[in-house]
Parts: sequence; structure tokens; C-alpha cells
Amino acid sequence: MSPTSKQARTHHRRAVPTDRTKNVQLWRVEASWDHRPDDPVVIRTSDKKRARRKVTELADKGAYVIFQEHTGWDTWRTLREVDGTALLAERDAEQALARAGHSRTPAGYRPDAEDRHRTWLAWMDARAEADRAEADRAEAERAAREQAEADARRHRLATEVRTHARALMTAPANVRPENRRRARHITGAQR
Repeated sequence: MSPTSKQARTHHRRAVPTDRTKNVQLWRVEASWDHRPDDPVVIRTSDKKRARRKVTELADKGAYVIFQEHTGWDTWRTLREVDGTALLAERDAEQALARAGHSRTPAGYRPDAEDRHRTWLAWMDARAEADRAEADRAEAERAAREQAEADARRHRLATEVRTHARALMTAPANVRPENRRRARHITGAQR
């Protein structure tokens, strides 16, 4: 049986007991840069995945990003803050470690610190500089030792030359006039 028009008019749908506050399922991403702090980027969306994607994109561009959740009546609760500049500096430090040929940052080295790669890079650079200074010092010592040996050899040779100079400068005995044999003049038939 179909309801009568009077029954249709008196029937009302029952109210569903849900929160009807406007825009409760809303996410906000605020990003600002050091070179333009008065001009932040504000993104509002009801898609949480899009909001998270924007957080990573803006952090990769070097922004300080604040990820917020709407709590109703234009109030927001901060869920996460990301310092994009520090993240980029950490990535650069990690790449610089690889370029310089240093060992990677150990997993147990200050695991909760945000600047662990940068401090490890600074420590490895200081250690490499100390090693270079030690190698330079050893090289300088070796060069000084070689120079001293060369000077001693040069001095010994100069002393030998000085002592034997007169003997070296005189002609050999068979060339001196007093030891020279007189040539006999003979005829050709006697040869």
C-alpha cells in the first residue's frame, strides 16, 4: 500500500548524530622561507595525502613547514613541524661525506640529532686535516733528512776534491817532461 499524502507529510527522516561542524576534516600546510618570512605559503585541503605531499615538497624547497589539523571553529592543532633548510643541509652533508671519501655516518652516532651528518662531516674533515698535517710534517722531516744527507755527501766530496786536487790537476807521470823518453831517430830499414 502506498502511503497517503497526509502520512507522507508527517514522516520526517531521523537526524543522524554526527558532528555537523563545518570543515572539521580540513588540513592546513604553512610554509615560510628565511629570505621571505612575511610572505608564507598557506595550503588548505580536505585531502590528507595531498597535504602530506605538499609538506615534503615544500620542505625539499628549503621552507620551514607547519602541518596542522583543523579542530573546529577556525582553530588548528599542529601535528608536525619540518625544518626544510636543516634537511637540505643534512642531505648536502651526507653527499659531501661521499664526495670526500669519508665513511658514512654510523647508525649509532647521535641517532636523534637533526644535525648528525653535519657534525660527523665536520669531525671527519677535522680528522682528515690532522692526518694531512701529520703527513705534511712527516714529508717535511723526510725532505729535511734527504737534504742533510745530500749536504753531507756534497761536503765529503768537496773535502776529497780539496785533498786530492793537486794530484788531480797534475799530469800523469808518463806525460811529464822529466819522465818522457826521447824518441830515437832511426832509419826506415831498421824497423
